[in-house]
Amino acid sequence: MYLTQMVHRNLQQMADRPAIIDGPRSWTWRVFADRVARFAGAVQGIGLWPGDRVALLARNGHRFLEYIFGTLWAGGVINPVNIRWSAAEMGYSLENCDTRILIVDAAFAPLVPAIREAAPGLRTVITIDAALDGALDYEAWLAAADPVPDALRADDDLAAVLYTGGTTGFPKGVMLSHRNLMASALGTLATDEARSGERYLHCAPLFHVGALSGLFLSMLSGSVHVMMPGFDPGGALEVIDRERVTDFFMVPTMIRMLIDHPRFAKLDMGHVRNIRYGASCIDDALLDRAMAAFPNARFSQAYGMTELSPICAMLSPADHSAEARARGRGRSAGRATPSTELRIVDRDDREVERGTIGEICARGPMVMLGYWGMAEATADALRGGWMHTGDMGWMDADGYVTVVDRIKDVIITGGENVYSAEVERALSTHPAVGQVAVIAVPCPRYGEQVHAVIVLREGAAVDEEEMQAHVRARIAGYKVPRSFSFVDALPLSAAGKVLKTVLREEARRLPRG
Repeated sequence: MYLTQMVHRNLQQMADRPAIIDGPRSWTWRVFADRVARFAGAVQGIGLWPGDRVALLARNGHRFLEYIFGTLWAGGVINPVNIRWSAAEMGYSLENCDTRILIVDAAFAPLVPAIREAAPGLRTVITIDAALDGALDYEAWLAAADPVPDALRADDDLAAVLYTGGTTGFPKGVMLSHRNLMASALGTLATDEARSGERYLHCAPLFHVGALSGLFLSMLSGSVHVMMPGFDPGGALEVIDRERVTDFFMVPTMIRMLIDHPRFAKLDMGHVRNIRYGASCIDDALLDRAMAAFPNARFSQAYGMTELSPICAMLSPADHSAEARARGRGRSAGRATPSTELRIVDRDDREVERGTIGEICARGPMVMLGYWGMAEATADALRGGWMHTGDMGWMDADGYVTVVDRIKDVIITGGENVYSAEVERALSTHPAVGQVAVIAVPCPRYGEQVHAVIVLREGAAVDEEEMQAHVRARIAGYKVPRSFSFVDALPLSAAGKVLKTVLREEARRLPRG
């Protein structure tokens, strides 16, 4: 299996059809393939050897795709940089896996001196639309290169080092092979009705594995790639409408911002056919609104993590039907894809009975090679040949897995386990609640107590007693939040996940009654 196969196949079958739309410009598959081969020649010309890492620090655009497939075509390994990190964190991710080549666009060029200081092994910097002392200009560098044949690295050859975390301690470099990424993509495509459609919007950041997964899925499907530098709801609506986008991936917070935008009601979204969501839970109220807002779209949920390349389970469009949701399917993360095995284990790694909560583990060709330079952490995560996800969940008789919490986010109050996802679902059914996150805060009596951080819908008002009564009518009393914070917005990662580490730190500073 080799990831550049997608480029060869699309060039062969539709050379003169559009491949990429980026603002007012577009490129055919023939032109894109030529630029990929030239990128490979250019990067080999500055000393890239097979297996060497190449980094990109940039927002989404056509050059991001050239970088990914050009690096792989050259025999290299991609190391896309998280644009939300500090220069020190960026530098760490480069130095840690000995990345010698960095491509950076104009928005981030001012960070290069600080990055160089944190990554002294960085040898070559190439800038996009920016002048920088000692750096090469991307377009001139590309134009001067000759196209080269595909190096055809494949199977267990390293394809990507993707850094996760960074909010506490040092980020970990997840090593993913060509086989890992292809197995995840093909397993997802083999799931019912998972094939991408005609025009796929890339608005989630492509340095993140969720967006990369969407890229590979849409490449395999032969979709046209519609690029956005980054997500903003107004801009996304404009592009979806103008380019008649048929498919996109968004996390639930992005979907909420999209349908809440004042322009949304004025546009016809009938051309949208496939919406895949993931990275965090979606509440029933938001899913209802989204399905009504996109009446012709099939919804599917992807579950996984970077270490699984990233998808291991899918909740298919059929599982979003009214009948399936009435049976509780909407609360599930879905079933294992055809390339994955899933099981639930106890603390001793023994598989538990169906319906029993334990740690979700996965096995299959999509499981990572390991963490860069972290043999102990790799052995612990992959013990027994299974990837231990760190997620708590349970599996029903039909193989559907429901995620209840991250192990590190489980709240233990008075000796009882409280799973934040369950409390968040109960809170989200209140009509005043727009967004919610549930965390643990210290409690002298019970060790920890349940704390809810809530963003109210515009114009809504509610007090803590009303919220507690609403939740108490739905779940056990010990799970009811004992304290609340009402905020304007929840802190989000670049991938759109709620940063509970930030919320916990903020909540610890609040006075306790």
